[in-house]
Amino acid sequence: MNNFEHLKGCCACGDVTYKITDNPLFTQACHCKNCKKSTGSSYVIHTMIFEDDLIIEGNVSSTELPTGSGKGYRAYFCINCGVYLYCKYGVSAGRIAIRTATLDNLITPQAHIFIKDKDPWIEINDKEICFDTMYDRDKTWPEESLKRLEEKTKKVIS
Repeated sequence: MNNFEHLKGCCACGDVTYKITDNPLFTQACHCKNCKKSTGSSYVIHTMIFEDDLIIEGNVSSTELPTGSGKGYRAYFCINCGVYLYCKYGVSAGRIAIRTATLDNLITPQAHIFIKDKDPWIEINDKEICFDTMYDRDKTWPEESLKRLEEKTKKVIS
């Protein structure tokens, strides 16, 4: 993805807008039962970015929601219209997951996870990007994203 300067999004009412200041790390569709419940849909598409790459304007609130791992996540939403914009997962320090459908320009998922729970009417043509549960990040994420993650992790540890 080379047009990161064009990655902007907003909630349904427009009171909250955001901009992503660097390339996303990875985009995935999750078909797990918890994501289906929290979205009221068959799956959610998340675009992973570093937390400090998000510039947000407007008022958001948050709530804690469950995950299959039991570590939970904090979902952030517009205080006016209630649209969920991004999430912070307990297992992903320093990274957040943008709800991809809130972007002005959508990003195609690079993986579909927890397809063991996907609704039977959902057909995914590219079976190579499908995983019954979670994938191995080192084997699935683009090399550029893995390098950026390693660099960021080194900075945090230093």
